[in-house]
Amino acid sequence: MAGFSAFWRLTGAGWALVRADALVPREVEPLLPPSAKLVGRLLRLFAGPAARRGRPGERLAKVLERQGPAAIKMGQFLSTRADIFGTAFAEDLAHLKDRLAPFPLAVAEAEIQRNLGKPLGEIYAEIGESVAAASLAQAHPATLVDGRKAAVKVLRPGVERQVVQDTAVLRLAARLAETLAPASRRLRPTQFVEVVIRALELEMDLRFEAAGCAELGEAMAKDAYMRAPAVCWEGVGKRVLTLTWAEGVALSDPEALTLPGLDRKALAENITRGFLAQALDHGLFHADLHEGNLFVAAPSTVTAVDYGIIGRLGPGERRYLAEILYGFLNRDYARVAKVHFDAGYVPAHQDIHAFAQALRAVGEPVFGRNAREVSMGRLLAQLFEITALFDMALRPELVLLQKTMVTVEGVARRIDPTHDLWAAADPVVRRWIARELSPAAKVRDFAEEALRAIRALARLAEAPPATTVVKVEREHTWPLLWFLVGAATAGAAFVTGLLLAPHPL
Repeated sequence: MAGFSAFWRLTGAGWALVRADALVPREVEPLLPPSAKLVGRLLRLFAGPAARRGRPGERLAKVLERQGPAAIKMGQFLSTRADIFGTAFAEDLAHLKDRLAPFPLAVAEAEIQRNLGKPLGEIYAEIGESVAAASLAQAHPATLVDGRKAAVKVLRPGVERQVVQDTAVLRLAARLAETLAPASRRLRPTQFVEVVIRALELEMDLRFEAAGCAELGEAMAKDAYMRAPAVCWEGVGKRVLTLTWAEGVALSDPEALTLPGLDRKALAENITRGFLAQALDHGLFHADLHEGNLFVAAPSTVTAVDYGIIGRLGPGERRYLAEILYGFLNRDYARVAKVHFDAGYVPAHQDIHAFAQALRAVGEPVFGRNAREVSMGRLLAQLFEITALFDMALRPELVLLQKTMVTVEGVARRIDPTHDLWAAADPVVRRWIARELSPAAKVRDFAEEALRAIRALARLAEAPPATTVVKVEREHTWPLLWFLVGAATAGAAFVTGLLLAPHPL
C-alpha cells in the first residue's frame, strides 16, 4: 500500500513538472540526443502557462516548493551540483523559498509544553505569534523569565509523517531515474537521495541544531567577524529549540542595507572572512549562509541563525584548502597544481604541468580587475570544465564547502558590488599559513609525530602483539633504551623549535 501511495504521489509531482516544462526543459533541447528531444516535445504538448515563465531552474524551484519539505531539501542539495547542471540552474535552485502559512500559537504552545515536559511559565514570560513559517518548523518571538528576548523554533505537528511519505517518493524516483535514464547515474541518484533523507532526519531533531549552534558559536567567538545566538538549553527538546534573539535586521529585508551607520564594505568582508575562519581555523562552518539566515546591525555586526546544516573539514582538507587559496592569492599555479595532485583531487596519470596551465587560464583573468568586471558564473563554468577535462572526482566533503563559498561570495557582492573575494580572504589565509606552515609549525608537527612514535613503542614494549608462530628463544629486548631514544628525539625537536621560532623584538 505504501508503494502504491508513493507511486501516485510521484505521478502527481511528475505531472506538475511537465506542466511547468521543468522535466525536459526546452532550453536544454539542443544538448539532447534525438530520442530525448522527441520525449521533450511530446511532454511539452501538456505544458501549462507556468512553462512560459522564467528559466528552467526557476520553474523547477517553484514546483519543488509546492511538493513539501523533502522536495525542497532535494532542490537545495541539487543546487550544490553546478558541475552537472550548470551555474545558472544551480543558482536558481539555491533561491528556493521554504515558506508556508503558520499554525496557531495555541498549537505551538501546547507542542512546546508537551516536548519540554514542564509548564511554559517556568521558562518563558511570554511567547508571541509566529514571525516565520517554513515546511518543517516555525519561529516565535519570546521573552524568557530572566528577561532575555529569545526565538523559539517549533516543528510542525505531524511533519515526521509527511517526511516519511516524501522520502518514499524520493527513493522510488531515484530507482526509476537510474533504470530509465542512464545519463543520470553520474549524479548517483540513490546515494544522493539518501544524503537528502539523512539531512532531513537530522533537521527534525532540534537538539542537533542546538548542539551545532553552540559548537559553532564557540568558534565564532574567537574572531570578531561573525557571531551566533546563545542556546537556552532549558528550552531545547527534540521538537523545540530556544535561542537568544538575533539583534539587527535580516539581510533579506530590503531595509537592511539602508540602516544608519552601516559600513557595507566592512560588512561584506566580515561575512567572507567569518566563513573562511570557521572552515580553516576550526574545521566546521555554517553551510547555509543566505540572506535570510544573516542578521546585520551597524556598523558591521553579523549574526548567523539556523544551524540545521553544519559543514565539517578534516585537518587534511583544511590544509589543502589553505594551500590552494594561498597559491591562487600569490598566483603560484604550479603550487596549486601540486597540492591538487598531492591531495588526490586529480588522478596521478594526468599531466601536472598541463593542469597548472589550465589553472592559470582560470585565475589570471580575475587578478588586476575590478570585482564588478569579473563574472563569477563564467569563472565557475571554466573550473567545472577543468573538472571534466582532467577526470577530477568531486570530493563529497568539499561539495558543501564549494556551494557555501559561492553563496557567501554572492551575498557579499550584493552588499558591496565591488567586493573582492580574494582580497577579503587574504588575511585569514595568510594567518593560517603563518601558523600552520611556518618552520616552527613544522618542528611542532615533527615533535608531535615523535611523541606518537614514543607512545606506540611504549605500547609495543608493554604488550607485544600476539603471534601464532612456534615459540623460539628470544633475545633480550631493551624497552627503556627505545624510550630514551624517543625522548631524546622529542627533546631535540623541542629545542630546534625554540631556535627557529620567531622571537619578539
